[in-house]
Amino acid sequence: MSITIKAEVRETRGKNAARRLRSSGRLPAVLYGPGAENVSLGLSKKDIFSILKSESGENTLFKVAFDSEKRDVMIKDYQQDVVSDEVLHVDLIQILLDKVIRVNVPIEIVGEAVGVKSEGGFVDFSVREVEIECLPGAIPEQVTIDISELHLHQAFKVEDLAEIEGVKYIMDPNISLVQIQAPSIEEEEEVEEEVLEEGEIMAEGEEPEVIKKDKEEEASAKGAEKKE
Repeated sequence: MSITIKAEVRETRGKNAARRLRSSGRLPAVLYGPGAENVSLGLSKKDIFSILKSESGENTLFKVAFDSEKRDVMIKDYQQDVVSDEVLHVDLIQILLDKVIRVNVPIEIVGEAVGVKSEGGFVDFSVREVEIECLPGAIPEQVTIDISELHLHQAFKVEDLAEIEGVKYIMDPNISLVQIQAPSIEEEEEVEEEVLEEGEIMAEGEEPEVIKKDKEEEASAKGAEKKE
């Protein structure tokens, strides 16, 4: 479904102008792209929020209309308030539909791993996005990983990803995306058991045999010195 949001060109800039724009329910934005001059725009907060919260998020391809123009764009970046998480500013990049682009796509995990279900492990979701290259119209909402066959200490790597028509993975094929790890608590218990098996814990006040031996030798040496 094609999305078009309306915008107006901003004639005034600066912090005060940006505050006034936000108080009116709109956001300051900059549109840039290949072969085009940068344009300062004002956008609806609701429109941007709706796009960011959609399944495709920042990878959503939409049109922005201002004056007599309508351009294909994507959200390149945005700034948020560190306290409230409110979006403060948006950078839009113009997209040429016949040119390949690079984007990061979220990973979706499906299935229950054998290593979790039957072997006591847990899922270590180490990489949550995969970088791809494709035409703008071919960007998938997510890349799905089925971990059902993974055993303990096994990993799902980039090279294991299913092929998607028109999409090229551009990450190192040996990068592990998901791993099935053993709980660390088991390792701690094993170390504790090993210590107990090696020898009994000494009673309070008891000295190690080596120290006792050293003290006895020291006492003998002092006795010999007195006799001399």
